This record gives sequence, structure tokens and C-alpha cells, in this order.
Amino acid sequence: MDRACILEFLRQLAANNHKAWMDEHRADYQQARGEFTALIRQLLHELQEIEPATRGLTPADVMYRLHKNDRSQRDPETYKRHLSAGLKPGGRHSPWAGYFVVLEPGGESYVGAGRWEPEPQQLARIRQEIHYNAPAFHALREAPDFVRHFPAGLDRSDALKTAPKGYDRLDPDIEWLRLKRFFVWRPFSDAEVLRPDFMKQVLTAWRAAKPFVDFLNEAVK
Repeated sequence: MDRACILEFLRQLAANNHKAWMDEHRADYQQARGEFTALIRQLLHELQEIEPATRGLTPADVMYRLHKNDRSQRDPETYKRHLSAGLKPGGRHSPWAGYFVVLEPGGESYVGAGRWEPEPQQLARIRQEIHYNAPAFHALREAPDFVRHFPAGLDRSDALKTAPKGYDRLDPDIEWLRLKRFFVWRPFSDAEVLRPDFMKQVLTAWRAAKPFVDFLNEAVK
């Protein structure tokens, strides 16, 4: 797999992010997307041993579009600056927690796991599970293997400033109950993406995150 060609295409796209350039470089895009598809196909194959619920999924089920779907009038760029996939039961748009990989040059690539922005009902169930089963939650997030692969811990951006409805602001777990995202990620430099063991590193990180992903999915069943 030629991951260098993926990063080079995305590097050029970042400097020429408009339809006219893309039309002229459609063949380069197809090559880069083909390489990314091959990577995702192999990751899906390997992930089946870690997460059996992903069996039967194809790259088309889990890969996100390059074209932006939610551009504002102030956003001049037509395309995302990365290629990405959400490998989770039911495919990329399913409500389940799962596993993610993003390739973007400039050290912006990352591997992630969890649920980025749960729907309100899901979010309520996850908070309830943390409230009722805090020791299990803390054991998961403090597990040595989990911390080794995701040293930054859970994403705390966009957390509530106060306690969510129904919870005491003095609750000992309030900093976790305030979260609106239950997601972990770790970055990869361009050099790391190009290393022969990149795919192994991604899968090892996902394996470390599986108990966390399972906790989230059990909470929302």
C-alpha cells in the first residue's frame, strides 16, 4: 500500500481546495482513494478478530466522503483535508461506538475509538452507566494499555460547564458526567504513517480501546 501517495495528494489538495483543481487531478484522487480503500479493507479484515460485530462490512460501508456535506457560506473549501473511516457495527453512520482512522498530512493523522457526539438519549444512557457503574468506568480509562495508547485520555472539549440535568454538581464523577463526547484518539506523524508497522500500530491501539468501546455500546443497548 502506497500511503505516501495518499499524503501527497492530500497535501496538494490543501493548497488547491476547489472543484476546478480536483477536476484536473481526478486521476490522482482515484489513486489516493484506491490506496486508502486497500488500507481500510485490510484493517476491516484484521478488526474482525477484535470486534466480530464488524464482520461483513466493506470499505464502502465505513469510508467517509471527501466532499464536505456541511459547508457554511464562510467556508471556501469544497473538500475535507483528510481521508477517514469509521469502522463500527452497522457502518460509519450507525449510532454505535467504534473505531476510527484519519489520514491527513502535517501530523494531523490519528487513530481513535469511542462515540464522538452521542444523540441525547444515548448520552443520557452513557452518563447513567457511569453514575451507576463508576468503578468499572474508571478501571477502563485507567487501564495501563489504554493509557499507553491514548495518553491524553477522553476528549474533554465542549464539555458542559455545569452538571447535566439530574446530577449533583458535587457528584464525585461530575467531570466525566459533563462530557458530551466519549472519544479517545492519538496522533500520528507523517513519518509514522509511512512506517511499515503503521497498520499494526492502529490495530494495537484499537485492541486497547475495545473494553472502552464495549462499555459505551453496552450502555446504549
